[in-house]
Amino acid sequence: MDFLVSRDDLRQTRFAEAELPEPGPGEAVLELERFGLSSNNVTYGLMGDVMSYWKFFPAEEGWGRIPVWGFAHVSASAHDDVPEGARFYGYFPASDHLLVRPDPSEDGGFVDTTPHRVELPAVYNAYTPAAPEPADGEDEQVLFRPLFGTSFLIDDQLDEQGFHGAASVWLSSASSKTALSTAFMLSQRDGVEVVGLTSAPRAEFVRGVGVYDHVVTYDELDAAPRGRAVYVDISGDAELRGAVHRLLGDELAYDCAVGASHWDRVFADPGEMPGPAPEMFFAPARFAKRLEDWGAEGLRSRSAAAWGPFAEWAAGWLRVERGAGPEDIERAYLSLLDGETPPEAGYVLAP
Repeated sequence: MDFLVSRDDLRQTRFAEAELPEPGPGEAVLELERFGLSSNNVTYGLMGDVMSYWKFFPAEEGWGRIPVWGFAHVSASAHDDVPEGARFYGYFPASDHLLVRPDPSEDGGFVDTTPHRVELPAVYNAYTPAAPEPADGEDEQVLFRPLFGTSFLIDDQLDEQGFHGAASVWLSSASSKTALSTAFMLSQRDGVEVVGLTSAPRAEFVRGVGVYDHVVTYDELDAAPRGRAVYVDISGDAELRGAVHRLLGDELAYDCAVGASHWDRVFADPGEMPGPAPEMFFAPARFAKRLEDWGAEGLRSRSAAAWGPFAEWAAGWLRVERGAGPEDIERAYLSLLDGETPPEAGYVLAP
């Protein structure tokens, strides 16, 4: 089974039957057990051509397989070092099986060296070992681990840049899981105020999670605190970006474009945009830099140290919504696409 999305219209979806892959020499088949679905996956679809997300899991002409993060076990193997039954966490299509060509790594995981993936960002091709049986904490991992990785790297980059001399960081789409993860990281730092921009219906939730110093609704943007600020744009809303630029003017120190949770507003007219031009944040590039700076163990240990407190905090407000099969997958996807998913909800799905 493959969940397919039209590359020209993200609202068009369908399910297609696929032949169960047979592993050739040096290959293995992973059977997806569970995966997380959030607005981050919508961004993968929206940016599928621009940032090559569609290339990881090719589909028939005009259609794409939305990437997801999840846990899987080896259902068939022709690789001596990847036995049947072994479990891994990693990057998958929203399908029930994935054929991989593993190159084992020292941590017990592997890198998929299937030819069409070799030229793509390495961070998406690494699969890490998981417990032999599903364990506590895996729901939080499939929902937050990739978003947390991005947030960890955003926070790290801004810190390295001295926050561009700004006293505050503004986050759009403040109720999104990427924004919440980033706000948590920033809230651990002294001397940086975190400002969350959100819609009026979500403002109470955003205030309640306790990681924003100020919460401002989109319709009351003028009430936002002034001062030199960095804008981390997770909404992708061009009109909102223009409004932030005009409001802050010369006080806008840096505009970091991250996501597109407001995917249908990406190509709106921003109007006049004084201040710095937006710069796209590409997590794999930052990951590669820190991998070179710190080494694999240094990067892993820093990330792991930050993950523990974050996961404990997120578990305090997260409501996991489970589902399985085509109807549940499509319902969750369309709910995210239309902005109807409550901010505290997280979809954990099985094919």
